[in-house]
Amino acid sequence: MEKAMRAARFAGTAGVGERDIDGSALDAYLRHSLDGFGELRGIRQFRGGQSNPTYLLETPDRRYVLRRRPGGVPEHAGHAVDREYRVLSALRGSGVPVPDALHLCTDRAVIGSSFYVMSFVDGRLFWDLSLPGLDPAERAAIYDGLNATLARLHTLDPARLGLADYGRPQGYLARQVARWTRDYRQMASERIPAMETLAAWLPDHLPADQVALIHGDYRLDNIILHPTEPRILAVLDWELSTLGHPIADLAGHCLSWHLRTGTLAGLAGEDLAGLGIPDENAYVRAYLERTGFSVNDLATFLAFAAFRLAAILIGVAKRGEEGTATNDAARDFGRAAREVADLGAHFIRRRS
Repeated sequence: MEKAMRAARFAGTAGVGERDIDGSALDAYLRHSLDGFGELRGIRQFRGGQSNPTYLLETPDRRYVLRRRPGGVPEHAGHAVDREYRVLSALRGSGVPVPDALHLCTDRAVIGSSFYVMSFVDGRLFWDLSLPGLDPAERAAIYDGLNATLARLHTLDPARLGLADYGRPQGYLARQVARWTRDYRQMASERIPAMETLAAWLPDHLPADQVALIHGDYRLDNIILHPTEPRILAVLDWELSTLGHPIADLAGHCLSWHLRTGTLAGLAGEDLAGLGIPDENAYVRAYLERTGFSVNDLATFLAFAAFRLAAILIGVAKRGEEGTATNDAARDFGRAAREVADLGAHFIRRRS
């Protein structure tokens, strides 16, 4: 029941009012600026996601996807759609499947904020990590594809992609801890003991730098699968991508094995062997074999990943309270943030 409720809240699209996007202005702009764009017949917002609002654009001959900065967010703040557009453009033909980046608009006068348009990728998106309705062999193939795609991303040469300046190559983990500590303390309505524990412990236990192009939010519900085959067609939501530590990116992905499905999706408590889904140890081992990387202290990376995710969730909950969140489930993320923070403190204890 909980899984079904979560899917119902985040899957699909919802209608869009003129106060959100001026369809006439957008239609006129895209007809002039995007080659082959026909008459805009419909705009619907995807329910999923808590970062940059995402919309389905329909014309008589084709569908497109538009990503914009959320309303009420200053242009100098996060949610940099120009960075998303840049990384999508750079990754085309890299072996990491992404939608085609078609047009970037930085003129806020068109719809009130900057945005970009990309191709619509027709396929399956799963909000339930147990992949209901599939057989064990299909699940195994999908998770192997997830693993291979992440490994491919982390072994790309950013400089050859034109992304050598996409982030500062050194000090990623230290900057992240400082950033999310600051954001958590600004956004939280009260101090959270597990977050305070993590904020105090992490700076003195960060692993040495290792640099790769990272996604920053790599999870199954940011993946479009082929309509009938266990094959990845596109990786979505590159808002948090940068140059950073690849094992931190892997650890953020592996949190799914420790979370139970609720507000967040998770695999904890599932019969992984029966489902055909690898356990965390096997999944990490396959990634390390593919990349040639090594990791001696995954628990520290998992603690970092939990701290970061909890801080992000606190920010989402805050936007929900202020009425500026993308999804009306945003307020529920405050409770989820505490659960994730407690999980991070658990990883510290496991390491000791």
